[in-house]
Amino acid sequence: MKLKQILIVVVSLLFSFSAFATCPYDYNCLNNPYGAGSQYAPNGINNPYSQAGSPYSNKSANNPYATDAPKIYDQNGNYHGKLSSNPYDPDSTSNPYGKYGSQFSPNSINNPYGAGSNNSGNSYYVVPQ
Repeated sequence: MKLKQILIVVVSLLFSFSAFATCPYDYNCLNNPYGAGSQYAPNGINNPYSQAGSPYSNKSANNPYATDAPKIYDQNGNYHGKLSSNPYDPDSTSNPYGKYGSQFSPNSINNPYGAGSNNSGNSYYVVPQ
């Protein structure tokens, strides 16, 4: 799963996140191993024992069979797919042929010239199901 351009900022009571990967010192960033990116965060996607990070939970970004993975929205409320490692889910960011996983789709965070561009100015929010 490509997370290279996603920074995570806690937004809701459980967890929600905002994006840009250049935030290793921001407590709310996935790149910070002592903040939201910690493998011990109670609802974190890097915690294999949390519902959002378990390889077995249907609500996990790390379960390759999950169908209810967290959804990604930009700062304007536009949907950008599911933060999921499921390569068969049509809305997954890991589906190389899907609208949100293809490196050629303008809506995909995997497109370095579209939504995934460092210059796009977009903030992304990962919202749990």
